Amino acid sequence: MPLSFPSAFPSASPSSSAASSAVVAALRSAGCVFAEDEAELILSTARTPGEIATMVDRRAAGLPLEHVLGWAGFHGLRITVDPGVFVPRRRTEFLVDLAASLGREVSVVVDLCCGSGAVAAALAASLGGPELHAADIDPAAVRCARRNLAACDGHVHEGDLFTALPDHLRGRVDILAANVPYVPTDEVGLLPPEARDHEPLVALDGGADGLDILRRVTAEAARWLSPGGSLLVETSERQAPMAVEMFTRGGLDARLVVSEELCAHVVIGTRPGRAAEPQGT
Repeated sequence: MPLSFPSAFPSASPSSSAASSAVVAALRSAGCVFAEDEAELILSTARTPGEIATMVDRRAAGLPLEHVLGWAGFHGLRITVDPGVFVPRRRTEFLVDLAASLGREVSVVVDLCCGSGAVAAALAASLGGPELHAADIDPAAVRCARRNLAACDGHVHEGDLFTALPDHLRGRVDILAANVPYVPTDEVGLLPPEARDHEPLVALDGGADGLDILRRVTAEAARWLSPGGSLLVETSERQAPMAVEMFTRGGLDARLVVSEELCAHVVIGTRPGRAAEPQGT
């Protein structure tokens, strides 16, 4: 049953204990495991009882919390996330940390398969204002990323992988972050409903073995990287050995770095040239 805050609490503010209790109860009834935490975020974002009711109803209907709120927390930033746009995962913060610790001066950063532009925004904040480019094939993601990267003068391009990028970036990219889709086609249906029903298939489906997009990226990356520049890609534990092999075949010096805490596996491939080793790993 839809939640009707205006009639239930005509004089209650979004911060009142009555509103908080009602939101928690509604979210619990809908099966939200972290009802208290989600209620706090909804109540801190909504401006009126009517907005609370709408947000709770959308969350109870199964929409990702980030789509309900209109934003996601990522690497200390609040990233706008529009409906239908891939939600940045906390484990991807590990990729950002590795990129920021490569131990070299960074002039040009590219975020490929950028989604909301969360990785690009976090790298811009961490690296002190490099020339920033992002690209995605999904028009909705491109519109969202342009809003998130406007404050850091980021350039967002629409198109299929490297074809979206301007030619003048060839051989100049110091950090190439490519959070490519890597879920095998047959396993997309096993994802949580929040992902499979509300996030774009193009951001999830990596082909028969989950590595189709990665093959294309590693085949071309060396042409775009500067000497000593690095490609960083998130992958699964199962796919990691094959991913490392693809990086090597693409002419990159490859290594796998793992965060047990975040269950994150990142392959880093460096174009031969100046050394760029992540510190503290």
